[in-house]
Amino acid sequence: MEFFKTVLPEDHILMEEPMDRHTTFRIGGPAECFITVDTREQLAKVFSYLQRADWDFFLLGNGSNLLVGDRGYRGVVIRLGEAFGKVTAQGSRISAGAGAMLGTAAKAALERGLSGLEFASGIPGTIGGAVRMNAGAYGGEMAQIVESVEVMGMDGEILTLDNETMEFGYRTSAIKNRPYVVMNVVMKLQEGDTEQIRERMQELSEKRREKQPLDYPSAGSTFKRPEGNFAGKLVMDAGLSGKSCGGAQISEKHCGFIINKGNATAADVAQLIREATETVQDKFGVTLEPEVIFLGDF
Repeated sequence: MEFFKTVLPEDHILMEEPMDRHTTFRIGGPAECFITVDTREQLAKVFSYLQRADWDFFLLGNGSNLLVGDRGYRGVVIRLGEAFGKVTAQGSRISAGAGAMLGTAAKAALERGLSGLEFASGIPGTIGGAVRMNAGAYGGEMAQIVESVEVMGMDGEILTLDNETMEFGYRTSAIKNRPYVVMNVVMKLQEGDTEQIRERMQELSEKRREKQPLDYPSAGSTFKRPEGNFAGKLVMDAGLSGKSCGGAQISEKHCGFIINKGNATAADVAQLIREATETVQDKFGVTLEPEVIFLGDF
């Protein structure tokens, strides 16, 4: 820990930090070390040290797609500070730091009368996380609008990847398979009518409230969409709607969500994921793949 004190302010270094404070599931044991970095220079130094020390690390976005084990994570969780959350607009392009929320970028696009980010306005994730997993909803996805992505390698080198080099696919990108960390993203949007953009965002917001269990903590969609099917429908048709384990439940409102109804543990959620996966496989011969990232000791 002494190294981090030479690079970061002391209040940016937390030991045994409870991760339930940093995930939308509101679940998770302590991270051995939790740090916040404010600059690229700090991040490059941290990466260099972690490689020399052979220490596991995890770069945290908004924690909206993350399940941390009840016994925590024996490694370093890195959170990007406010400096990585800037959003600017120039012409038909929006430039956003990796730590910026999707909703903030969508609001900036609305204010400039730019269309293309409406789908993202209600997704509770960061730009960096969204690009890494090619987040999408309601027919839109990041691959459709990303023009370029600035990344940092583990050696501290900054590279710029274009859309093609990003190798976007369903809930994946080159970032998932290479040792790169997103720094900044430039999105190319279309000129549009501000009122129509606002109406579309409101329409999607109403759909989310109507169909998704937003009153409870969750990590959004638990499973990736199987080809030719819908995960939530398969789970429902398997008779698992409302199935509970401890404080976790397969949502009756949308079976594609597992929700924390109160004091759920990571073990509770993991058990429901296993049961849903096994039951759907047995009944329909379809393999469900979790969209949720598992981190730490289960």
